[in-house]
Amino acid sequence: MAILPIVRFPDPRLRAVAAPVVSFDAGLRALATDLLETMRAAPGIGITAPHVGVLQRLAVLELSPGKVRTYVNPAVIWASTETIRGPEGSVSMPGVTEEVERFAKIRATYQDLDGAEHTEEADGMLAICHQHEIDQLDGIFWLQRLSRLKRERLISRYGKLQRS
Repeated sequence: MAILPIVRFPDPRLRAVAAPVVSFDAGLRALATDLLETMRAAPGIGITAPHVGVLQRLAVLELSPGKVRTYVNPAVIWASTETIRGPEGSVSMPGVTEEVERFAKIRATYQDLDGAEHTEEADGMLAICHQHEIDQLDGIFWLQRLSRLKRERLISRYGKLQRS
């Protein structure tokens, strides 16, 4: 197990599309374990392989202590028309958050670390996290979901935090 260095905004790898995982092996399991340790150290509740510079479709969530969820090749296959707003941030941009509008309910498909396929229905915080992390895997950094004004203000705030 290792805590990996986190890629920081505005690194272009945060806007790269991650490749599908094709090898369900010990290397994938080790990466998932390292992502969990890195996320906990950050701290955060979600992380993807691109956050540590590995452009593979792997995400780890821990919304409550000890309840770890690992998603390989996740994709949203259905979303409600109803939306919700919640605060979001990133381990790649620590210290700043902003309200983001997301679908209130989603259905996602994914594989586990052995390659078995699953479908999961989610609402609330889990739905928000799925959408946030899948966006990241698709090369959409969460700031892109904000208005230009909010995005510019947040980037300015983040810049000030980095200088202090």
